Amino acid sequence: MIQVLVANAKGGCGKTTIATNLASAFANAGLRTALADGDRQRSALAWLKRRRDDAAPIAALDWRDGAAKPPRKLDRLVIDSGAGLGSKRVRAFLEQADLLVMPVLPSFFDEMATRRFLRRVERLKPVRRGRKPVAVAANRVRPASRAAKELDSFLAALGHPAAARIHDRALYQEAARMGLGIFDLTPARRAGLVDDWLPLIRLIEDGAGV
Repeated sequence: MIQVLVANAKGGCGKTTIATNLASAFANAGLRTALADGDRQRSALAWLKRRRDDAAPIAALDWRDGAAKPPRKLDRLVIDSGAGLGSKRVRAFLEQADLLVMPVLPSFFDEMATRRFLRRVERLKPVRRGRKPVAVAANRVRPASRAAKELDSFLAALGHPAAARIHDRALYQEAARMGLGIFDLTPARRAGLVDDWLPLIRLIEDGAGV
């Protein structure tokens, strides 16, 4: 089983969007998938309650009180964390996960929060020794925009170039209202969006030794 933690220090960076769409991708690949909600806002659990019966199955785990032992026979577990790294709950998630995915918006305020968060994460022994990869996902990116270029430069300077660039599309919110990710949609509806995710998914598979 591969356990993926989606976390950042700052709220509103799209952690739940990244987590739900990763879970959707794994489930639609035929993998036994669970989505653990570790955020007090319960956004991931609310998404799962809206999920259609004919969609690829994703098990719901309520981890708002902390990490627990995952169900047996899972292939993929995605953990949607609350903001920050200071709480014992989030640190426990990071200890348990095989890999950290960190969404970042093209915003000056997000850059400042990301710099602080990465510094704290890199002090943790598993990350420092290279046993726990960190993948940055540039989220809600508008191609060729000045903000996107500045975010790329910022991440490169930190030594964490974007593993994926998720473009800003209204379709994500439309799908979320039905408890769906873009991987649940027909090829015609999701055209041009799946390619954004493939580098991140490959990194998750390769980074966890699959």
